[in-house]
Amino acid sequence: MTEAGVSEGEVRDPGLQPERTRLAWRRTTLSSTVAAVLAGKSALHGGPSAAGVVVCAMCCVLWLWFLVVAHRRIRTLATTGDDGPPALAARHATAATLCTVTLAVCGAALVL
Repeated sequence: MTEAGVSEGEVRDPGLQPERTRLAWRRTTLSSTVAAVLAGKSALHGGPSAAGVVVCAMCCVLWLWFLVVAHRRIRTLATTGDDGPPALAARHATAATLCTVTLAVCGAALVL
């Protein structure tokens, strides 16, 4: 047995992990979309205010930024060969994390 749990005679299917990762990116994008829409609805509920419009616009920009990062990663995972996908670049991982956390903070600010 090797350290990955696959015996030396078995061949690991490299297509499964990229597919699961693509699906995870799609789920995260969907969750981000729902959070942005709910934040926008909350910001504009009861009439638009200047602060609400600014936070709503910020949520939309963050959502678009996350969408670009996620789409780039999904496309990379879909076009990889047999050797597997390359690691996610640190700047892309940082961008995705910042978008997610900032969108959550904006949503929480609108609810409170």
